[in-house]
This record gives sequence, C-alpha cells and structure tokens, in this order.
Amino acid sequence: MAHAHDQGEVVMAMYRPKAGGDAALRAIIARHVPTLRRVHLATDRPVLLLRAADGTYVEIFEWRPGAAQQAHEHPEVEALWGEMAQVADFVRLADLAEAARPFPHFAPVEGLTA
Repeated sequence: MAHAHDQGEVVMAMYRPKAGGDAALRAIIARHVPTLRRVHLATDRPVLLLRAADGTYVEIFEWRPGAAQQAHEHPEVEALWGEMAQVADFVRLADLAEAARPFPHFAPVEGLTA
C-alpha cells in the first residue's frame, strides 16, 4: 500500500490575467507543466485547464512527491513564475465566484496544455 508521502499531490493553480495580459499568460501556461515535467517536478497525469467566468484560468495538474516545495528552489521554475506574475495575479479558489456555489462550473480550455 502506498503511503501519503509516496504519492503526488493534485494542485489547482489559479491565474487571473492582468489587463492586456491574457495572450502572454496563455503562452506561459502552455509552457508551465511541460517545464515542470522536464525538470521532474510534475507527473504525466493529463492537465485540466479551465476558465472561470471572470477570465481566471484554473490549471489542475499533479506534483511528483515532494516536488511542490522543490519547485520554489528551482531557478527555471522560479523564472517562469516570475514571467507569469508580470501578466497575471495568483488568486485563491475562494476568490472565484464559482467557489461560492455547490457544483461549480467552469469552461474548458482546449489545445493549450497536454
């Protein structure tokens, strides 16, 4: 039986584009998980990318065991997140209107992630 520390963790990352930043954010999102996978921080579990009514992207992917902490120490990942912070705000699930309802609905975003 697998122990919790042997398993990955699924994360919901939320990015709200700043004014005029949507196209740049989409380009960064397209590179995000592929970069994490290349540096062995994310699993091959398919990414689910959703969009909230206010335009916030919800990226759902799986970290490898312990990788969420390691990512904050990886220069390439930190640089990518720095680019992202220039064009988007990192928001909480509770910041989305959808989170206030049972069974929240989001629009799927196709063709941007693998």
